[in-house]
Amino acid sequence: MFSLSDLHIPIVAAPMAGGASTPNLTVAVSDAGGLGFLAGGYKTPQALADQIVDVQQRTERPFGVNLFIPQPALSDRAAALSYRDVLARENPAATFGEIDETDDDWFADKVAVVIAQKVPVVSFTFGLPPRDAVERMHAAGSFLIATVTSVPEALQAVDRGVDALCVQGPEAGGHRGTFTTQGEPGTLALGELLIEIREVVRLPLIVAGGIHSGGQIASLLANGAGAVQLGTALLRTDESGANPAHQNALVDGRFAETVITRAFSGRPARALRNAFVTAHDSSVPHEYPQVHHLTTGLRADAARRGDPDGLALWAGTGFRAAAAGPAQSVLASLWAGATAAAAWR
Repeated sequence: MFSLSDLHIPIVAAPMAGGASTPNLTVAVSDAGGLGFLAGGYKTPQALADQIVDVQQRTERPFGVNLFIPQPALSDRAAALSYRDVLARENPAATFGEIDETDDDWFADKVAVVIAQKVPVVSFTFGLPPRDAVERMHAAGSFLIATVTSVPEALQAVDRGVDALCVQGPEAGGHRGTFTTQGEPGTLALGELLIEIREVVRLPLIVAGGIHSGGQIASLLANGAGAVQLGTALLRTDESGANPAHQNALVDGRFAETVITRAFSGRPARALRNAFVTAHDSSVPHEYPQVHHLTTGLRADAARRGDPDGLALWAGTGFRAAAAGPAQSVLASLWAGATAAAAWR
């Protein structure tokens, strides 16, 4: 079974659903000595299986697949319909699909895919898999990682029998991995959260959230992390599948800050503040993934037009440091910085 000690460099590519995480990026990061990841969220089981086979054919290094845990049924249909009406008035030419009462992300079918393909590493976001799924994936040889954002979530994950935790701080770009969409996510900074969880958990810890420099990497590893996870830092690389408008916004002076918003999906997520966030963040219902599906067409249209004000510009707090170029060069530079910083400690 995989171990973090198998990595030549303790850097994990964050699984970024929606297109940013590509097989090319997964292969590049794994071949650089890190752990590349495919994002299973929003994909059909067949599309996920095809990407897994693609990666397997191009690298002999370990890689991972991330799966979203299915979410609770729609709790406030009236609020979701009201939000759809607001968006429809602003976008009269847009077409909106039906609002599903439940979240059908084909989770069981995707578990079957990673088992059949004997994926070395499988991680989970938005909750924990059932115990029987844990047992079946372990039997297939997979190393299992749960994304957690608090000590209580970490303890639940340990009890569920996973092999490692991905500790996600509030600085992270994209969706917060909280087990519930209700209430506000924790604000304890990543370094502090790492220390709190390290004191009560003995599993290997991967840390994620706003990491963009060698100095940060060296400090987090010195404080007990077994590896660091980078997402935003890889968005501008040659292998990234992020829309060009998204990539360009990371270095565009018009987008000066990140905020936690529910405007695009109903679930807390960190993004660059743009016109869509400003207009809708205060009125969006806490319904995920229903809101995500409501805004899918609008975001796709903005992507076609290259309009960053209509895109979900997911970005961590270190977004300005995101570098362009081959992913392997970006990783090599960050790891060289971490090695140099560690030498001075």
